[in-house]
Amino acid sequence: MFLTLLSILLLGTYFFRLWRAEAALAIPWTPSPEARLFSQRPLPPPIEASFLSSTTAASKETEFVSGYALPLKTQGRNIVDQNGKRFKLSSVNWYGASDELFIPGGLDMQHRSTIAKTIKKLGFNSVRMPYSDEMVVKNPTILPHLLTRNPDLMGKQALDVFVACIEALTDEGIAVIVNDHITTAAWCCGADPCDASWSNDWLPGVVCKVRQTEEDWIANWEMVMGRLMGNELVIGADLRNEVRGVWGTMPWDKWASAAEKAGNRLLRMKKDWLIIVGGTESGNDLRGVRGRPVRLEVEDRVVYSAHVYSWSGWGSLEGRYSKRTYPSFVASMRTNWAYLIEGDVAPVWIGEFGAPNEPGRGDANYWENLMRYLKSIDADFGYWAINPRKPKDDEKETYSLVEDDWVTPVLDYRMKDMTELMRVGHE
Repeated sequence: MFLTLLSILLLGTYFFRLWRAEAALAIPWTPSPEARLFSQRPLPPPIEASFLSSTTAASKETEFVSGYALPLKTQGRNIVDQNGKRFKLSSVNWYGASDELFIPGGLDMQHRSTIAKTIKKLGFNSVRMPYSDEMVVKNPTILPHLLTRNPDLMGKQALDVFVACIEALTDEGIAVIVNDHITTAAWCCGADPCDASWSNDWLPGVVCKVRQTEEDWIANWEMVMGRLMGNELVIGADLRNEVRGVWGTMPWDKWASAAEKAGNRLLRMKKDWLIIVGGTESGNDLRGVRGRPVRLEVEDRVVYSAHVYSWSGWGSLEGRYSKRTYPSFVASMRTNWAYLIEGDVAPVWIGEFGAPNEPGRGDANYWENLMRYLKSIDADFGYWAINPRKPKDDEKETYSLVEDDWVTPVLDYRMKDMTELMRVGHE
């Protein structure tokens, strides 16, 4: 009886402490004086020299005036031009085409060119544009009410609208990386095995809404990129978002082999593109590259990608990144992907990370650790996301960098840190 009561007491104490620790992560965080001061000042102008091209006010035509000799390639840890000049990816995600409505967000609020101008004013020199395989296969006509501010796109199909948005970005001198985000058009990523990798034909036929073979996946890529071959500022293909397999069981070798097959097919279409290969375990794990790098028929084209969020690190002994000390956080980064940067082996683009505009202490701890480290290694990065609303149910996007008008910037601790990160290497 005594042992039973003792066991209950110990378990109760453990779960109480666990609950208290989790509750502490949600306690509202107070911004630093520097972040509050940043929010009261005008946004600094973008760094023109960081863009592959710029638009002259007189002609409204895009001219290559920033001194970059295209196409881009890789050299050690960097993405460089033909003369070896580094092009640092300071990116933001513009999502929507991968979701249920098949369309990049905001086209009912602003013309796509206005959204592109907003992104440039924020200082981002590149944009990651996600799509779903279902969007490519179905290619539906977009509903008119979603295109209120883009009447010239009324009656167009999803792929036409997607390409038009990319052209609006490149017209502003913004580089674009296209991303195959998910198979079935939906918010990514859940536990659905149908979307856990690039193919799902190994599952019973009735399970998946969109059934896809590896060949289907590559053919979809060829369809999308075929529409963009003449656009020099479409610089790369991010082959698949957060490959994970069922419950994190995707072997790196299997994914690397599929990435090589898809990458080589795309490079036969146009050898200039960068081929971005994300890590496994929801994008955070590139340990397999050490013993099995991705090798393509065209040299110097592979860029790796990692995603780092506050909830990343779950299941490990030291817990999620929201809880980690800085030394623990850095050790995890170095183990998972940063060894490629610090060893000058290959570029790694942090293609997704983000935090809410009103974070708790856990999110703030993660953000401070991540920004401190990314600044220290002068990292290529891609923030998630610009969008102020999620497509389904018009839900507020707490990670947004603009207000609902798609023009007014949210000037808080996140833009302060990313503005500083953009300027590392340009000072």
